[in-house]
Amino acid sequence: MSGVLRAAWRVGAAAARGRAGRALSQAASESGGAEGGGSGSGSREAVERLVRAHPVVVFMKGSPEQPLCGFSNAVVQILRLHGVEDYRAHDVLQDPDLRQGIKNYSNWPTIPQVYLNGEFVGGCDILLQMHQNGDLVEELKKLGIRSALLDAEKDQDKK
Repeated sequence: MSGVLRAAWRVGAAAARGRAGRALSQAASESGGAEGGGSGSGSREAVERLVRAHPVVVFMKGSPEQPLCGFSNAVVQILRLHGVEDYRAHDVLQDPDLRQGIKNYSNWPTIPQVYLNGEFVGGCDILLQMHQNGDLVEELKKLGIRSALLDAEKDQDKK
């Protein structure tokens, strides 16, 4: 494993243990509840609209700038390591209906939840595993997103 990937893994592992460092500024994220409309924010239709609204969607506790749990922080850190800045984040603590609705939608009991191109990927543990084994780089590539780790590894090889 290259030094860059090893360092990235350490940051991700530390974040997963709830010891991630500083707050992040992810300019392109949105936090908050579901879209308005006739159906409630936790309805299957409302959740479906949120999941499909952007190629990368995260349902988390808090915001990317201020995650309110270690697992949500880990997801933000992993996305940051890969240079993913353009994603939608929804704070489930602001909307109990959305919090339950996303769990029902995915049939997954925990938060955070990550969606790529409308497909449920998993939570923190799955994203961390994908980060560690390189699958996340490949999944991001399918979305037209080049992982920053590829560039960092290339820079490391030049030295």
